[in-house]
Amino acid sequence: MSDRKPSPRSLKPAAKAKPGAGEVVLLSGGNPQIAKADGDAPVQAYIAAMPGWKRELGQRLDALIVQAVPDVRKAVRWNSPFYGVEGQGWFLSFHCLTRYVKVTFFKGTLLRPLPPGGTERSGEGRWLDIYEDGAFDGPQLADWVKQAAALPGWVP
Repeated sequence: MSDRKPSPRSLKPAAKAKPGAGEVVLLSGGNPQIAKADGDAPVQAYIAAMPGWKRELGQRLDALIVQAVPDVRKAVRWNSPFYGVEGQGWFLSFHCLTRYVKVTFFKGTLLRPLPPGGTERSGEGRWLDIYEDGAFDGPQLADWVKQAAALPGWVP
């Protein structure tokens, strides 16, 4: 018998308690875990499960997107709401992180002015991080949404 202790990587993590019926699990950073599905209902379930101040922001974002693109297609993919145009692909998604909500434009490098978030490795994607104060330029965001919806979108 060895007196070596097992490495932390060799130990199995403790099982997590299963949520009750209808209860949404919040993943890292408070991001709601919502099953992959098409339509408005799963997006609204995601928004309803957003924690704290992020819920109101999710409602504002969803309303702004629908107003800018009335025939927008909605779905939840990878635990995030996705917005697209039928036959063109997805143009935008948002995701809860610990201190902010990230709004990602999949073809963001084609938008003018260029959205602020991006790195060398992010390819065409650009994003806007919105913090708890909720301050963002609504008209600019609506313009980016309209521009993004007019472009060929991302097709996984």
